[in-house]
Amino acid sequence: MADGAALMRNEDGIAAAVGILKQQFGERFHTGSAVREQHGHTTTWIANQAPDGVVFARSTDDVSQIIKVCATHKVPVIAFGTGTSLEGHVNAPAGGISIDLSQMDKVIAVNAGDLDCRVQPGVTREALNTHLRDQGLFFPIDPGANASLGGMAATRASGTNAVRYGTMKDNVLSLEVVMPDGAVIRTASRARKSSAGYDLTRLMVGSEGTLGIITEITLRLQGIPEAMSAARCSFPSVEAASKTVMAVIQYGLPVARIELLDTMVVRALNAYSKLDLPEGPLLLLEFHGSEASVAEQAETFGMLAEEEGGSGYRATASQEERNKLWQARHDAYWAMLALRPGSKAVTTDVCVPISRLAEAVSTAQEKAAELDLFAPIVGHAGDGNFHASLLIDMDDPSEIARAKEFVSWLNDMAISMDGTCTGEHGVGQGKRPYLIRELGADTVSVMGAIKKALDPDNIMNPGKILPE
Repeated sequence: MADGAALMRNEDGIAAAVGILKQQFGERFHTGSAVREQHGHTTTWIANQAPDGVVFARSTDDVSQIIKVCATHKVPVIAFGTGTSLEGHVNAPAGGISIDLSQMDKVIAVNAGDLDCRVQPGVTREALNTHLRDQGLFFPIDPGANASLGGMAATRASGTNAVRYGTMKDNVLSLEVVMPDGAVIRTASRARKSSAGYDLTRLMVGSEGTLGIITEITLRLQGIPEAMSAARCSFPSVEAASKTVMAVIQYGLPVARIELLDTMVVRALNAYSKLDLPEGPLLLLEFHGSEASVAEQAETFGMLAEEEGGSGYRATASQEERNKLWQARHDAYWAMLALRPGSKAVTTDVCVPISRLAEAVSTAQEKAAELDLFAPIVGHAGDGNFHASLLIDMDDPSEIARAKEFVSWLNDMAISMDGTCTGEHGVGQGKRPYLIRELGADTVSVMGAIKKALDPDNIMNPGKILPE
């Protein structure tokens, strides 16, 4: 697996760019170690690689100016949103300048009649939904963390609602992007479909800042459903729960969310969030629609779950109970850490076809047990995506070695099932070694050709996505 190895630094160019940017941006340019280390922050075990300077941008013009300076001196540029990415995306392995976009946080326009909006990249998911609530609208992509929408677009994020509403690639209509030479482009109009040229929107969504920096996003919105109901159901095994998920998808039941939690996760949530869930494999669900359709969906799911031994099935339309249940799910990361105090969590991110989900999850559990690892599993089971979160003692070299073995094995296992090494976190530094295995050398070489054509000096977030 990748270790975030350092790349060659352009010391003279960095020194020149730092001097110019400090003069241009004054108090918005920082070189203090604390700020720099925060902007190399990584929530995985990849080592922190801090940039040489951090600029807090307030406009597209700011971003363009910064990139032009960096392009002139061939200095790396790394975009930073909220720092919640999980694969070393914001690290600076060759040093350079971090552009913090958090102050670009305006909702520019909401077109309620067209169900879309335009936002700056620093707007967070929660802030947008708070802004939209009074208009009866919401943005459905929910990765758990209160991530910035620019970061979510850049990493092609997903989340708990993806089974019904899709991922970021399905919900971004257009982007404004500052290119590696400082030029500003718009990738599409607000039209719901277009056959006009290359689909640059889809190219930029998921490019992780390696082709340009997103400075404005036009998003699809949804109307807040008339009725919502949350449900939970316990199962005798993870395999039985996974088979129920397969049945739900094959039956065509339009669930909004369907989350899988194994026994260790349920135990952790009970302790951390003061719940009383039965301590066994569990599915959490949410149904959206009219009062009648939500009731029908809940009833149908109950029948499908019963066929696989589901028990303790409960559904509720109470907003307070729904919020409590889903907040607990979003707190799973912190709850799992409490299972082993002092440990570091390494969150994996594979996705397989739905028909292979039960086999993949069960096999992952067996492999973790074989390697004597703590590896509680949660998953956005409705689209075949699951996370084994390894709780590692970072002072134990043997345990770290076994964890690396497990991560490599898990990625290869998912790829062998015609799945992917990353369902939603992105490639960053951590998943680079697996890209050729998953897509093939010829496909990756096409990616490399696009990167070279748009960014010949490799200044845009170098050391990410493409293998060396």
